[in-house]
Amino acid sequence: MVQDLSVLNTLAFASDNYSGICPEAWDGWRQANRAHDYPYGEDCFTKEACDLFRELFETDCEVFFVLTGTAANSLALSALCQSYHSILCAETAHIETDECGAPEFFSNGAKILLCPSRDGKLLPTGAEAAVAKRQDIHYPKPEVISVTQSTELGTLYRPEELNALAEVCRRNNLRFHMDGARFANALSALRLSPKALSWQCGVDVLCLGGAKNGLAAGEAVLFFNKALAADFAYRCKQAGQLLSKMRFISAPWVGLLKSGAWLKNASQANRGAARLEEALGKIPGVDIMFPREANACFVRMPEPALEALRAKGWHFYAFIGVGGARFVCGWDTTEETIQALVNDVKSAMTTITGK
Repeated sequence: MVQDLSVLNTLAFASDNYSGICPEAWDGWRQANRAHDYPYGEDCFTKEACDLFRELFETDCEVFFVLTGTAANSLALSALCQSYHSILCAETAHIETDECGAPEFFSNGAKILLCPSRDGKLLPTGAEAAVAKRQDIHYPKPEVISVTQSTELGTLYRPEELNALAEVCRRNNLRFHMDGARFANALSALRLSPKALSWQCGVDVLCLGGAKNGLAAGEAVLFFNKALAADFAYRCKQAGQLLSKMRFISAPWVGLLKSGAWLKNASQANRGAARLEEALGKIPGVDIMFPREANACFVRMPEPALEALRAKGWHFYAFIGVGGARFVCGWDTTEETIQALVNDVKSAMTTITGK
C-alpha cells in the first residue's frame, strides 16, 4: 500500500480513468446499499436514472446500463449492424484504436472502415467517399457512421459538423452512433444543451461515459431512435452486462444527474486542461500539438524531456509518435498538481535548451 500521496499524484495526468469516485456518486452507492431492492434493473434507482436521462435530453429515449465503454460501444454497434455491414469512422476513433476488435466481435464481423479526418474529426466528404467507393455485393455494405466526442485528440465536434455527418447518413440510409465517453466535457466546453449535441444533430445512439466523469464504472447507452433498441436487453444479457445488482451501477448516475455533478466534474476537468495548456505553451521548446478543446492537452517536446518526467514518476501516454505526449485532467485534478507538473517540465526543458 502506497502511503505517500505525492507518489499517487504523479498518476494524475495519465488518464481521467485514474481518478477516484466523486462524492455524489459515492452517495448514490450509499443510498442503494440501505435496503434490499429488485434485481436485474427492476430496482427504483435504475428506473429513476432512466427517467432522469429522459428529462436531461428532453426526449423519450431507451436507456440501458453496462459496465464499460467498450461494452457500450460494441453492443450498441452490434444493434445497428449485421455481420456483412461496415462502420465508418476516423482513423483515430476509439472503436478503432482502443477496443481490441470488440465492435467487430460483438457484431459478428462487421468491418470498421477508416475514413479521412482532420484533428481527429471524421470528414463528411471522407464518409461520403467511403460509401460511394464500392456498392457491389463483394464489399461490406456501409451501415453506420461512428464519431468519438470528444475525439481521441481532444477536439470537439460542433453541431454543424455533426449535422453534416447526419446529412450523409440521411442521404445514404446510415445509422449515426456517438461514442460519448467524454460527452460531458464536450457539452461543458461548447455550453450547449444535451439535446443540441446529440439527437437534434441526428445521433441515433449515444454511449454516455461515467467512468471518466466520477463513477467507478457504468456507462449509459441511450437510444434516441427507439426502434433500434429492439432486443438490446438480450444483447446485454448475453454479453454478461445485465447485473443482478444493477442498482449499484445506476444509483451513482442518480447522484451525478440530480446534483448536476456530471457537468460540474467535466467543467473542472476542462478548466484544469486549459490551465495546463496555457502554462506548458509558455515553456520554450514545448509545442501544443492539437487545439485543446476539452480536458486533454497534447504536447510535443524532446524525448529526453519526456524521459526526465518519467524518471520523476510522472505517468502519461505517448502513443501518437515520438515526442508527443497526452496529459488529461480529471474531475479531481488540483491546481497544486498542475503546477508541480509544469515546474518539472520547465526544469527538464531548461536542462535541454539552457533557457
